[in-house]
Amino acid sequence: MRRAACVHAVSSPAPREWRCRPRLAVRRGPGSLRGVRVLVVEDERRLAAAVRRGLSAEGFAVDLAHNGEDGLHAAREGGYDAVVLDLMLPKISGYKVCQQLRAEQNWVPILILSAKDGEYDLADGLDLGADDYLTKPFSYVVLAARLRALLRRGAAPRPAQLQAGDLTLDPATRQVRRGGADIDLTAREFAVLEYLMRRPGQVVAKTELLEHVWDAYDSLDLNVVEVYAGYLRRKIDVPFGRNALQTVRGAGYRLAADGG
Repeated sequence: MRRAACVHAVSSPAPREWRCRPRLAVRRGPGSLRGVRVLVVEDERRLAAAVRRGLSAEGFAVDLAHNGEDGLHAAREGGYDAVVLDLMLPKISGYKVCQQLRAEQNWVPILILSAKDGEYDLADGLDLGADDYLTKPFSYVVLAARLRALLRRGAAPRPAQLQAGDLTLDPATRQVRRGGADIDLTAREFAVLEYLMRRPGQVVAKTELLEHVWDAYDSLDLNVVEVYAGYLRRKIDVPFGRNALQTVRGAGYRLAADGG
């Protein structure tokens, strides 16, 4: 028996209205999906309708929004499994939609679908929190496959800016701040801190840091990790009277989730 799901139908300029419809239960072999709801935010209505047809044929339940304002509202309220987002949208750009959702800690998987194909366009979209980026023109087969890949990863928290208490690190701008004060780090110090801040509260072994932060061809021993841990403490903790970077004897290091 099919379950009815309330779906937010978004269209402009017509007023919004809620309706209930049965979730799709389409089978297409071992990679098929059941009742997966996708929001497509695209201002070109013919393209939006074509994307809906293509994804519906792959087993997705698809709703449309035709401007950034309606798309943001629907993404907040609709309980979607993924969002396909254009960048050049009326009212609010796709960049702003993505940035706002992540600022609200909404981790719905976002795939940007845009004609903007410059390397900095891609970098900006991903740095603002999007999970994937596909340029137009595109293949519906590839679009559907990428959505399935995003769905397999789930909606785990993946903030664009890392934070531990009042200690923040922005991978895109390479900026580190503590309580509003800028902290200058070398590239290696930044890499060590970023690796630890992506695992707040977890004990990270020295060998793990060495393998992930240093070049595999460097002939280094574990002492270099201890040296850089000392460098970091003198920059992110000592001047502020804090203890974020903690040594766990016999195990490695831990970055306090509350910033120490």
